[in-house]
Amino acid sequence: MQRRVIKQETAQTNSAVMGVKERVGHAILFELIALGLMIPLTAIITGRGAGELVLVGVALSLYTVVWNFCYNLIFDTWCSVPRLQRNLALRLAHVAGFEGGLIFVTVPSVAWYLDISLLHALALEAGFLLFFFAYALLFNWAYDSIRSHYWGKLS
Repeated sequence: MQRRVIKQETAQTNSAVMGVKERVGHAILFELIALGLMIPLTAIITGRGAGELVLVGVALSLYTVVWNFCYNLIFDTWCSVPRLQRNLALRLAHVAGFEGGLIFVTVPSVAWYLDISLLHALALEAGFLLFFFAYALLFNWAYDSIRSHYWGKLS
């Protein structure tokens, strides 16, 4: 009986805390899927070549991976609600804070590289923001659910 309780506690601990390796993997997976979706979509919408947008996308993704790691580490430290018990309001607040932090770097960077006005870059960023708001919400919810299932089978 005691062994079973220890296994359950270990599974709960493992499912609640992400280590450094997992955080890095989470961020990279998030960005790779996002790039695969966003580059073709942005090329269609803007009429720019996918090659030009790949460089912008990869550079911003590298920055975003670092921001993702730092932001989620801080958020998880601040938030005492276990990942699987986070409700929609908390997940929306999480995404809003993350995306808001990105705008301060991405808008000027995109404007400079694509040689467009800050207003045009802001409009492009608004489209990205809408996409990523929904994408981040769904990705993280799915990730947490899949992760919980995976860790549950290990215990």
